[in-house]
Amino acid sequence: MFLRELSKSGTITVSYYKDGTVQTCKGRVHDLNLHHQILSVKDENEAVISLLLSEIKSIH
Repeated sequence: MFLRELSKSGTITVSYYKDGTVQTCKGRVHDLNLHHQILSVKDENEAVISLLLSEIKSIH
């Protein structure tokens, strides 16, 4: 799966929907939980953002 390959690479940028608007976050993959379909990204400030896979618009 391509998300597992992304977790091995460096920094990613994720665009996602939150409250009807598109948000972006930049960081490294912290965790990928396929059972609950959650992607956790740790940003530059060491904050962890957890996103449902269904909320994600694109990953760069």
